[in-house]
Amino acid sequence: MSAIKVVDYDPAWPALFDEQKRRISALIGTMMDQICHVGSTAVVGLAAKAKIDIDAVLRDDGLLAEAIDRIATLEEFTFHGDRYGDGMWVFTSGHGSYGTRLYLCGPGNATHARRILFRDWLRSHPEDADHYAALKRRLVVEANGDWSVYTGGKADFVAEILAKASAASV
Repeated sequence: MSAIKVVDYDPAWPALFDEQKRRISALIGTMMDQICHVGSTAVVGLAAKAKIDIDAVLRDDGLLAEAIDRIATLEEFTFHGDRYGDGMWVFTSGHGSYGTRLYLCGPGNATHARRILFRDWLRSHPEDADHYAALKRRLVVEANGDWSVYTGGKADFVAEILAKASAASV
C-alpha cells in the first residue's frame, strides 16, 4: 500500500491546474463545454493530497471516445476507464498522493455537478473546510495506507455537506 499524504494548502496548486488546463485544452478544447478545477486543491487554504483533480465536461457524450483517444497521447497519463460506472472517465498521472487526476464526462453528469456543489460550498464556508481538513488528517492516520478506509471515512461528511448545499440552493 502506498502512503496517503495530506499536506497544507499550496498556493502553487491553481497554477498547476492552469498548466494542465492549457495542455488538455490544446488536445480537446473544441470538444469541451468547460474544464474545472475540483477537489480539495481547488479550495484555497484547504489541506489536501497534492493531486490536482480536473473535470473536463464535453459538449456531447458522443465525443467521449475521441477525447479519450486524444488524452491517451499524453504519455504521462494512465487511463482507468469509468471506474465507478458514473460516466466519469478517469486518467491519472503521478503516483499515490501526487499528480493529476483528470475526469472526462458528458454534459449534465451528476457526479460532476456534486463535485462543483461540494467545492463551492467549502470555498464559501471556511468552517466546514476546516472540519474537512481535520477529518482528512485524522483518516490518514487511521487508514494506515488503506485508500478504501481513507476514502470511505470521508463519505458521511461529504454527504452532509452536499445535503446542506442542496438545501441552501433551493
